[in-house]
Amino acid sequence: MNFLRGVMGGQSAGPQHTEAETIQKLCDRVASSTLLDDRRNAVRALKSLSKKYRLEVGIQAMEHLIHVLQTDRSDSEIIGYSLDTLYNIISNDEEEEVEENATRQSEDLGSQFTEIFIKQPENVTLLLSLLEEFDFHVRWPGVKLLTSLLKQLGPQVQQIILVSPMGVSRLMDLLADSREVIRNDGVLLLQALTRSNGAIQKIVAFENAFERLLDIITEEGNSDGGIVVEDCLILLQNLLKNNNSNQNFFKEGSYIQRMKPWFEVGDENSGWSAQKVTNLHLMLQLVRVLVSPTNPPGATSSCQKAMFQCGLLQQLCTILMATGIPADILTETINTVSEVIRGCQVNQDYFASVNAPSNPPRPAIVVLLMSMVNERQPFVLRCAVLYCFQCFLYKNQKGQGEIVATLLPSTIDATGNSVSAGQLLCGGLFSTDSLSNWCAAVALAHALQENATQKEQLLRVQLATSIGNPPVSLLQQCTNILSQGDKIDRRGSKIQTRVGLLMLLCTWLSNCPIAVTHFLHNSANVPFLTGQIAENLGEEEQLVQGLCALLLGISIYFNDNSLENYVKEKLKQLIEKRIGKENFIEKLGFISKHELYSRASQKPQPNFPSPEYMIFDHEFTKLVKELEGVITKAIYKSSEEDKKEEEVKKTLEQHDNIVTHYKNMIREQDLQLEDLKQQVSTLKCQNEQLQTAVTQQVSQIQQHKDQYNLLKIQLGKDNHHQGSYNDGAQMNGIQPEEISRLREEIEELKSNQELLQSQLAEKDSLIENLKSRTSGMNEQSSATASARDSEQVAELKQEVAALKAQLNSKSVEITRLQTEKHDLLQKTEAFSKSVPVQGESENVIAAKTTDVEGRLSALQQETKELKNEIKALSEERTAIKEQLDSSNSTIAILQNEKDKLESEIIDSKKEQDDLLVLLADQDQKILSLKSKLKDLGHPVVEEEDELESGDQEDEDEENEEVKDQDST
Repeated sequence: MNFLRGVMGGQSAGPQHTEAETIQKLCDRVASSTLLDDRRNAVRALKSLSKKYRLEVGIQAMEHLIHVLQTDRSDSEIIGYSLDTLYNIISNDEEEEVEENATRQSEDLGSQFTEIFIKQPENVTLLLSLLEEFDFHVRWPGVKLLTSLLKQLGPQVQQIILVSPMGVSRLMDLLADSREVIRNDGVLLLQALTRSNGAIQKIVAFENAFERLLDIITEEGNSDGGIVVEDCLILLQNLLKNNNSNQNFFKEGSYIQRMKPWFEVGDENSGWSAQKVTNLHLMLQLVRVLVSPTNPPGATSSCQKAMFQCGLLQQLCTILMATGIPADILTETINTVSEVIRGCQVNQDYFASVNAPSNPPRPAIVVLLMSMVNERQPFVLRCAVLYCFQCFLYKNQKGQGEIVATLLPSTIDATGNSVSAGQLLCGGLFSTDSLSNWCAAVALAHALQENATQKEQLLRVQLATSIGNPPVSLLQQCTNILSQGDKIDRRGSKIQTRVGLLMLLCTWLSNCPIAVTHFLHNSANVPFLTGQIAENLGEEEQLVQGLCALLLGISIYFNDNSLENYVKEKLKQLIEKRIGKENFIEKLGFISKHELYSRASQKPQPNFPSPEYMIFDHEFTKLVKELEGVITKAIYKSSEEDKKEEEVKKTLEQHDNIVTHYKNMIREQDLQLEDLKQQVSTLKCQNEQLQTAVTQQVSQIQQHKDQYNLLKIQLGKDNHHQGSYNDGAQMNGIQPEEISRLREEIEELKSNQELLQSQLAEKDSLIENLKSRTSGMNEQSSATASARDSEQVAELKQEVAALKAQLNSKSVEITRLQTEKHDLLQKTEAFSKSVPVQGESENVIAAKTTDVEGRLSALQQETKELKNEIKALSEERTAIKEQLDSSNSTIAILQNEKDKLESEIIDSKKEQDDLLVLLADQDQKILSLKSKLKDLGHPVVEEEDELESGDQEDEDEENEEVKDQDST
């Protein structure tokens, strides 16, 4: 201790080299002392010197300190001092950064010492093992040291921890520590560990991080919690952002439902603390991470549905309509609701039903639009409302129709008590605030996005401009404001209003020939556009020129040639004369070359630093990208190429219609064929049932034959024992049982016969139905069942042959039974004559004979019926065979027709390909001719342009001038 006091006391008084000497002595003491107390005191002295003399301690003592961590693990106090010393060396402590140069030096020192420390990966592994110690003096400095290493050289340390066995699991245990300071610093450590490393993010998530972090947030009071809640939310963002696997795990773990209590803020007017605003802001951002438009569509959709089902969307809408909410929280809530409903029909329908708590209640959409067109509202709030409106209409044709319907005459409230969304949009479109004009124009364009029906409906909108003047259409009013340009005094950007209106008109006219016709019907529109494009204006006006060129190109490409003065060919001639094709294409290219165009095309959210940057809309950039190429091709095409292209389109449409017709026909035939297959299968099953019945009858006949033999044997015994009365009595005792059993079997045979007859009747009706259907389907069969049907016919023939063979065998057996019956009768008569028995015996014998005769007659009758059934079956097989032959012929005919149609389709495709090749060759020739004309000089170019425009009179004048020059 005296040595330590001398060191500490001599630091400030002695010269600089004494400090290095002191540190060297301490290091020697750490390395050479055998007593643990001496080493502990030396490490404690190094810790006290490490903050002020960071470089010297780091250079001389780091190796010794690491050795202490390896060898003295049994003493938690010296381990804690060593970890604290290493932390002071490596970390960039703010207290040290007093001077300007100290910051740079400390950052360099921290990264250099970190690099030295992790050069041996075993050092990081050693540090991870020390974190398993529960002792506070070891665990807490170990957490701080590892956090500092990750801050200095994060990727390298992450890789070492990733390959370390159970490395991430050890760090996850910090969240379960009962000491809050270690738990909180563990959250900071995991923040640094999970930053920009997807593999570690997945491991941390599957180590139950979501459950633990949500528990901590709940324990700390959700949004009312302190900075610990903020740290947990940042860690959750690290785990979920741009990590689809973790997002799916979060959703499937039902953790979205646990987010709902975060937003139960109520209607608070008492003021919000800065920490609560920060927490709620991070919570809203976490919701947006799960439903971001950049996520896979399926994952976003499932999260959106889960948020609606658990009531999270309803809670967000409550915040949206509440009072006393800070402006930045309200703005972020609007953006969050926007992405929760974007592209999800159920959520969009719910949002449309939300009303603001006003008297009378107003739809939330109307209240938001009132903020968007109000120039006194903050700019970021107006952008958020625009984004919300865009997301509400995204892939929502129902919502688009409802918005456009508020502008139609039949739905406008005549009393004027309520303001509709359409009226607010029109008010913003024609106000004197350029930002309101732009926002309203973009919002209205989204109501028309990919919806031809609403584009046509919007043409019906009429506006009353002033008292006494007739109303004008909305399309006409937009073009009127556009043509006025800078004549109207507006607040804000000079070109913002015109850009917004041009984007609206381009969206409106694209893919809508009727709207193009209405636009061209106003004779002032085309001259205005050509005049704007042809002028040589400054850089600020070049964007307007490009949009005018796009609008004129849309009017050409989607023109249905219904107006004689503005057909495609005449518009292209007008461009060539007044503007020039090359100049027109150059002006069109100004749009995509603008720096704000690329910025708007990146994300759907309109996020701009200031109003003057608000020029392009995200969806409009997609439209420009789609139309720029096709308009360029349309401008360079000649009238003959247009005609050929239209003819090709018509031919392709005709072929498509034919193919569709035959596809439908084949589909119907397939259905009918399936029905026939099912019927054939049922008939086959019935046939199998009949075969089993016949087999059973054959077995029964065999049993009857055996019984008859038994009776014959018994009668033979009676003949041998004529004088024995006891034998006759015994025979009389057996005979009634046999007779009753035979009667029961005869009854069963009769019931089986009736069942067979009913089955045959059902089969006859099915065959008649089959005949009626097959007669009407001679032209609608398929070639797929021919082979199977032929196989079935062959099987049926085999079955009929087998039945015939069985019938022949039965007839032989019946004949044999009849002869045996005749012999038996003769023996009976001889027996009755030779042996005069009592009357009772004669009656018994007579009864036996009568019974046998009845059984034989019944067997003969059943045999006849079986013959008739087999004959009917053979007739049915013949009829089915004929029907199958006729169906095979019709199938062959249809197959030939199908082959012809396929050959015709192939020929038409070849013709189309040839036309495309010719068109490509012609384009190549035109380009080569233009290059030659440019080499020949300017007068020749003008002469060629006149030839291309078709102006024959100008061509004659040029020829006369050339002749005069030749004569001179």
